[in-house]
Amino acid sequence: MYKMNTRVRYSEVDQNRMTTMTQVVNYFQDCSTFHSEDIGVGLDYLYQQHRAWLLLGWQIEVERFPTFGESIDIGTWAYEFKGMLGYRNFDIVDQQGKRIASANSIWTYIDTDTNHPVKPEGEAILKYELNEPLSMEYLPRKIKVPNELIEKEPFQILKMHIDTNHHVNNSKYIEFALEYLEKGFVIGRMRAEYKQAAVLGDMIYPKISKEQDKVVVALNNEEDKPYVVVEFTRKKEV
Repeated sequence: MYKMNTRVRYSEVDQNRMTTMTQVVNYFQDCSTFHSEDIGVGLDYLYQQHRAWLLLGWQIEVERFPTFGESIDIGTWAYEFKGMLGYRNFDIVDQQGKRIASANSIWTYIDTDTNHPVKPEGEAILKYELNEPLSMEYLPRKIKVPNELIEKEPFQILKMHIDTNHHVNNSKYIEFALEYLEKGFVIGRMRAEYKQAAVLGDMIYPKISKEQDKVVVALNNEEDKPYVVVEFTRKKEV
């Protein structure tokens, strides 16, 4: 397992002094990026090989969100490579040793010249030490989008949304989707299915479905095909 210790910064919390789901995703993304960097298959290696790992899906389970000033340990490990896919778990542990968030993620390895998936080979996978998968309920990657959706105001992708792969970073879609949650909706689970990449200047046409304990946000293109589908499930009261 690769671990990263950090302290929750003021810039990472909301008006309630708690991190948001976007920040949890950023913690996980940073941890996995540093993991790859530290074992020699990071950004420079991928650039030289004309390769990239692209995220296909998140499933994040949250017991509670980290709070301002709190010290936390973020962990990640690969647990399987299969064909053109890679599977990686994450967790966040507080200073009492309690796991407060956990995640599963699915990635695909692509040739950046063709944008087609390819099978990772050699150092691209051999440098990762596989560990046992987390004991959790693994839900399907695909998210069912309800038939009846409410259209929201479209918006344009700006430079601030773009990452080193020259498209919208995966956490930005989560940030977009969070805007459609009502006040008081406490997230217990978030799933995201990434279907295609939005780039600078693209328009996003959001559509949402709200149930009592679940909100589905489809962030679509002008042809009504989703870039990403995000599903939020309300935390159950104990």
